[in-house]
Amino acid sequence: QVQLVESGGGLVQAGGSLRLSCAASGRAFSWYIMGWFRQAPGKEREFVAALWWSGGSKYYAESVKGRFTISGDSAKNTVYLQMNSLKPEDTAEYYCAASRSSWDYSQVSKNDNYDYWGQGTQVTVSS
Repeated sequence: QVQLVESGGGLVQAGGSLRLSCAASGRAFSWYIMGWFRQAPGKEREFVAALWWSGGSKYYAESVKGRFTISGDSAKNTVYLQMNSLKPEDTAEYYCAASRSSWDYSQVSKNDNYDYWGQGTQVTVSS
């Protein structure tokens, strides 16, 4: 069983920064894509960013482009989400996810295309 554990969430003022981490453990396997999603109260879960693990390509939602950076450390089986210039509208529960399939840009943002999910970490941005 693969487990994804997020950490790094918290309360921050608008304009501040946070770095989220997602550590993968359990049965060793190769995944192609690691992604970050978020869900605000009363809203659907939405895509934030994705990292193609072997090639290093990255893809971002328009709402976070230029402010968030996804990265990975293969030695630690960990993916990160550096979030800068945070806004109150970034407040949400953030989830990491892993996919065993290599989706293209048109598919990577879809929740159903990920096989494993973490439990989430709360990010709250005050105005």
